[in-house]
Amino acid sequence: MVILGIDPGYAIVGWGVIEYQGAKYRPVAFGAITTEAHTDFNARLERIYDDTVELIRRSAPDVMSIEKLYFNTNTTTAIQVAQARGVILLAAQQAHIPVYEYTPLQVKTAVTGYGKALKPQVMEMTRRLLHLKEVPKPDDTADALAIAITHTQAAGTNLRDYMMKRGIK
Repeated sequence: MVILGIDPGYAIVGWGVIEYQGAKYRPVAFGAITTEAHTDFNARLERIYDDTVELIRRSAPDVMSIEKLYFNTNTTTAIQVAQARGVILLAAQQAHIPVYEYTPLQVKTAVTGYGKALKPQVMEMTRRLLHLKEVPKPDDTADALAIAITHTQAAGTNLRDYMMKRGIK
């Protein structure tokens, strides 16, 4: 199975493509889509959409896993991230790729086994699981790889059902 993991944003969209077969991970490619702060917001969304379409074309994933929107106190940022997430989801829909969404808690639980793990712990476990020499940069890229790993741990398993039944979002 080839999984495209996405950590959505509007300045940086982290992405990671992994292959999962026989309980083994293989990183295929990873990186980030970036947009400049001074650019018109609609142009930034267009760039994210176009780059996501190209990424899907190049990587031919079986599924996309994406982080669910985490709403904090900054509503302007949350709305902008939601808009960026929307164009990413549109690109997946148009390519007929199933999309699975995971919360930060689900990612932490799947990657480290502990829902209250700190970001550096998640990043280090991601590095170890993928046998990388170092944690990918920017952090959004490492997060996207962790989101892809989460799908392999949760999809079609009792873990996903367990998380849903326990309200772990």
